[in-house]
Order: sequence, then structure tokens, then C-alpha cells
Amino acid sequence: MLKLINRQLRSLLAAAVMTAVSTTALTAQDIRIGAMREGSSWYVFAATLQQMIEPILGSNSVEIIARGGGVANPMVVQGGRAEIALSNVASAVWAANGDDVYEGMSAPDIRALVGGLNDVFVGVMATDAFVARQGTTDLAEIVASGAPIRILIKPVGSSAVPVAYMILEGLGTSVDEIRANGGDIVQVDTGQIADQMRNGNADIYIDTMIQGHPAITEVALTTNVTFLDIPQAAMDVLEANGLTPGAYGPEWYKGQTTATTGANLGTVLIANASLDEETAYLITKTIMENAEALKSSHGAWSAFDPTQAMIPENTGIALHPGAVRYYEEAGLM
Repeated sequence: MLKLINRQLRSLLAAAVMTAVSTTALTAQDIRIGAMREGSSWYVFAATLQQMIEPILGSNSVEIIARGGGVANPMVVQGGRAEIALSNVASAVWAANGDDVYEGMSAPDIRALVGGLNDVFVGVMATDAFVARQGTTDLAEIVASGAPIRILIKPVGSSAVPVAYMILEGLGTSVDEIRANGGDIVQVDTGQIADQMRNGNADIYIDTMIQGHPAITEVALTTNVTFLDIPQAAMDVLEANGLTPGAYGPEWYKGQTTATTGANLGTVLIANASLDEETAYLITKTIMENAEALKSSHGAWSAFDPTQAMIPENTGIALHPGAVRYYEEAGLM
């Protein structure tokens, strides 16, 4: 997998994972939730879950780890630096299998609690000025033209990063070729993305297209952009690596007038296999029986269907025994 991800990218990923997991160990009864930065939909989920389970597990028993991401979080859980965490379904599978993106690391001890939490489409947008210069909105044609392209992505640690490289692979190009043609791959923190696009420092932006995503929303509101479909050649590579094709929108963002083809990473709440069965059961039960509160906390979670939370397509990895116990008691398995 990811033949075109070079050693430098893999080393950066390993460093990002190790940074994400280097936290101070807490006492055994505490629950740490691996999420993302404050303001992200994953942080909102973690904060909502914290409010739900602290009355059950005890006051001040839950801490949110406000860093990490779809790629880093499986290793955060595997390394015992968080008892539970949000993960993309695809990256949970990559981690459990020890795929190339993890550069020799693997997470055999991660288990699923609740899947199908929301769709996480990776999508592509381009500035209108760039599209006008290229004379097409077909990403395959743009890449094949050999034109200089400045592609903006987040730092290593986000699931969108390896997916961006998969898209390039599927379109028959690479980072080296993009740069040889006079383009570049620009990686900046989320808070800098809108400025980079607004100031004309990037032509194409690849990221997770979650409804209500603050960074995407700001970009679309402050820069004239066009949302581009992922071409089939790239989608073939993405499907081979655990993503599923689908469409996001229409009109999730300013400038998006029709539904756009993207690749769905999915979202699953994972736990370490060592998490005791009773705690895993209680967390699963709490989410499932408070689904409406979760769905109302952020637009990203509004489509969560509890009846589909345990199916393999929505979890990617084996269920924790505590989750199995709940689903069996609820008549869902």
C-alpha cells in the first residue's frame, strides 16, 4: 500500500504518532479519550461523551486528549496513552494490519466500541482562479497536463494525508513529479489553511469534507473555490485501501452547488483490548442510548444510525467484548 509514500513521509508519520502518544500516564480508573484539537468535530464528540460518562464513571474521571488524528489515534490507544479514541475506520484497519503507512508499527490490540458514527469524506477543492487557468474541473486532466500544482494538505497524522498520496498514486503521479513540474506539496496546521488559500499560496486543497468542518467552511467563505470529483482511477486505489466511494453535499459549503464525489474513511470509537469489559460495556451503552444527544451536538454526527453501529463495514476491526455484550443484550447481534 502507498507505494509512492517515501521514507521521509513515513518517518514524519512515525514522529507524529510518537508525539501524540507521549502523554503523562494517569491512574487506572481514568478514561482518556483520544480526539483532535479543540473546535474539531471529534473534539466536540469527545466533550459530549465526557459529559455523558463522567456521571457514571465518577467526577473528573475523563480527560480529552486534544491532539492526534485519524492516523495517530490507533497508535495512541495501542500504546496505552488513551483508553478510547476516535479513529477512521480505514486507519483502524491499516493500524491493525500494520500496513505500510505505519512504517513497521501495528496496533493488534485495538478493538471497536461503536462504528458508523459519521461519514468522513476526503475530497478535493481548487481555487476558481486555478480552475480558470486550467480550463477544466477534471482532476485527472489537470494532473495529466503537467501544469505546476501547489497542493495543500494538513501535517502528517491526519488520515487525509495518506489519502492525498493515494489520490496522486491513482492519477499516475507522485510528490517528486509534482515538484519536478514546478508545483509543491504544502503542509500546514489547520489554523493556517484558510490564510494559505485566501492568500493564493495553494491551488488545490485535499482534506476531510465533514459537514460543518470549520476549516473547510472558512476556506469556502473567504476564497472562491470549486469542489472537484475524485476521478475513478484514484478511487480504485482508495477502494483497494479500505475507503468507500460516495458523495458529500450538495451545498455543504459555499461554492458547492452539486454533490461531489469523495472517498469515505468512516468513523469508529475504538478502545484498547485491555479496557475492562464493564467499562467498555458502559461506554457503548451510554452512546447508544443517548444517540440523539450525540447527534444534536454537531452536524457531523447527525446521520449516526445506532442500529448499524456494530456491523463490520462500520467498525473495520473486531469488537471489544464489552461492546459485544451490549449489542447482544440490545438484540442487535
